[in-house]
Amino acid sequence: MYSAGEGYNRVTRGLRIGQVAKATGLSPDAIRFYEKQMLLHRTIRTDGGFRLFSEHDIEHLKFIQQAQALGFSLAEIRELLDLQGEVKACAQVREQLRGKISQVRSKIRHLEEIEKRLVAGLRKCSRTLASAVEPETEPCPVFSEHKPRRRTRGGENHEN
Repeated sequence: MYSAGEGYNRVTRGLRIGQVAKATGLSPDAIRFYEKQMLLHRTIRTDGGFRLFSEHDIEHLKFIQQAQALGFSLAEIRELLDLQGEVKACAQVREQLRGKISQVRSKIRHLEEIEKRLVAGLRKCSRTLASAVEPETEPCPVFSEHKPRRRTRGGENHEN
């Protein structure tokens, strides 16, 4: 983490939360949340209690947004932020990126399996509707593939 006040010339030169929200596209609540989660340093406050942010804070918030868009959790983002400025940070960041790529590839494989099952179900429905004399009366093959079980009062499962 960087120290409070980094990037400030004078307290009066800071940006208020509304200005930071406009510059980043984040809501003031999101900015406060990131501060509470220690992804941002505690901001300097005016005598009236207004938070004052620096341009560095805006860049920091944009980094957080980019990392979240890439699927990093807040804990992972905190780890990345903690690496900023370290001499050997690139090797550690590379490992985090490799891990994230592995997770993404796993999710893609899972989604491809779901897509295959959905496409198969769609084909079955299309074939049934195309070959049926009266499509409205034909049972849907997707439902007949996996017969649902109905529960009785006693809690036992019975085939329909």
